Amino acid sequence: MSHRQEPPTDHDPSEIDPIWTSSRTARQIYALGEVEKDITRLLSLAASSVSLLTLPQTDEPEDNLPQGEERSEQFVLEVSEYFERLDSIQVAIRSSLAHIRQSRIAPSAITAPPLGFVPPSLGVGLPRAAGTSRGLQEERVDRDAWVGILDALTRLKTVQDHKQLQTSSSHAMDT
Repeated sequence: MSHRQEPPTDHDPSEIDPIWTSSRTARQIYALGEVEKDITRLLSLAASSVSLLTLPQTDEPEDNLPQGEERSEQFVLEVSEYFERLDSIQVAIRSSLAHIRQSRIAPSAITAPPLGFVPPSLGVGLPRAAGTSRGLQEERVDRDAWVGILDALTRLKTVQDHKQLQTSSSHAMDT
């Protein structure tokens, strides 16, 4: 019973970032991202199928829905794709659940966080007094931003001082 079917993907493996192929867990996370996209497409197919079931007289001109036999054929195509997507979503979710069971991940580790929870930033950083911590990368970005602001203000001050010096020297020459 250890046979697991990997979910089919529509992407060429060479187009996937190598980080997503580095481990089984990374592949599972990538597959769940693809499931999310499939669910979006599934909902779109459901909406389109329902639109095709409505009476043609209720169609808006901008709906661009087929008429007559084409409408029935389009409905069959969309419903077929709907069930194919639904099946692939089911396989991917079952595969992910099997991976979680195999990894023996504690159920408490995958429960939803409390409302308003803000995950800690990645990286290493010093805890702040307010209880929030920032990673090293965030600290560097913050530092670089302040250095950039200081540099811009220094240049602005230099330009203003230069203009003021020119103005005062031109007034001194006029008198």
